[in-house]
Amino acid sequence: MAGIIDEEQYDYLFKIVLIGESGVGKSNMLSRFTKNEFNLESKATIGVEFATKCITSNNKTIKAQIWDTAGQERFRAITSSYYKGAMGALLVFDISKKQTFENLDRWLNEVRAFTKPEVCIILVGNKSDLAYMREVPTDEALKYAVQQKIPYFETSALAATNVEKVFEELLVGIARVNDPYFDQVSETQKVDTTKTVKLNSEKKKKLNCCNQN
Repeated sequence: MAGIIDEEQYDYLFKIVLIGESGVGKSNMLSRFTKNEFNLESKATIGVEFATKCITSNNKTIKAQIWDTAGQERFRAITSSYYKGAMGALLVFDISKKQTFENLDRWLNEVRAFTKPEVCIILVGNKSDLAYMREVPTDEALKYAVQQKIPYFETSALAATNVEKVFEELLVGIARVNDPYFDQVSETQKVDTTKTVKLNSEKKKKLNCCNQN
């Protein structure tokens, strides 16, 4: 099981991006995960925001470089360059706004076009605290995720529900694709964190992490 740590030393360094329409809660998901904070008056991201966070799993430390991309159309040309080097993505929509779900294809096609084939993608239905306003049934979102062969989670940045879990699932999934021995580390094995190892998506792999078969 993964956990949160504060150490600066790490074994893996992964860049991940948050993508989806403006207003779906990407910035608050980032804030909740990295600082355990939520801002009810959060404004739309202008361009790109950046934050880092370390987790530990299998006695190894994974450092995430998280890029929060603006969802507004006028910033699309700016943010497309930030896909470079991304090894994972959280594709976020708002369960209370059907249009944010209907526009997922555009975002999914974009991330797949600008990243390597082995990129890890997780579909996220955010704002589960607004279940009483739900416009996207869970079954419909699950069906879409199965069709795209990616996992699906529902989160609430406001209630801090599943936010930490979904980030951890993405990061561990990336580690498994890039390190075939990741899950073979014993619980008692000591890891030398003085030597930083940066794994990148230049490795030729056909396996797409986080796939659901």
